[in-house]
Amino acid sequence: MEFSSKLLEKAVNEMAQLPGIGKRTALRLVLHLLKQPKEHTGFLTQALTIMREEVKFCVSCHNISDADVCEICSNTKRDQQIICVVEDIRDVMAIENTGQFRGIYHVLGGKISPIEGVGPSQLNITTLVEKVKSGNVSEIIFALSSTMEGDTTNFYIYKQIQDYDIITSTIARGISVGDELEYADEVTLGRSILQRVPFEKSFKNN
Repeated sequence: MEFSSKLLEKAVNEMAQLPGIGKRTALRLVLHLLKQPKEHTGFLTQALTIMREEVKFCVSCHNISDADVCEICSNTKRDQQIICVVEDIRDVMAIENTGQFRGIYHVLGGKISPIEGVGPSQLNITTLVEKVKSGNVSEIIFALSSTMEGDTTNFYIYKQIQDYDIITSTIARGISVGDELEYADEVTLGRSILQRVPFEKSFKNN
């Protein structure tokens, strides 16, 4: 792809670093920005800069937040004793969109994957176990994707907390095996939360 401007080329190359954005799509986006009034581009760059500099991660659940404790964890109307364990922030958004879950979350920040060099110590597992040890948790809901990595992560956490007097459950398999939560429709995902099953039953049947 030949560029008449080095400045344009640099902008396209940077835009193409985003997930799912190829060079042609990046070029369309950059040319679109060039057609807009300068202040519109300024609003975009300002929003991205402020987000990058000021965004926080909730000290309790590790969700993205504007404050030290996110709005979900600080909401007194949520059931603080029920924790839904998810892989990342997108899964929190997907489940929240169903309107079917009134507990709180715990964002692991990934899944155990030896092939990719991701071990338990690189995930937010220790803080989850500490919550269980505190005695303030009644149920852990495993809501990771139905993949080998997801199942491995679920089982690892289960082994860490199985001696504590809490319920462990997993979302029902309305979500197809291998599917990611963020791509599930809201009705299916909502039913999977409501019709969750005991975790022990889920892996004994596999």
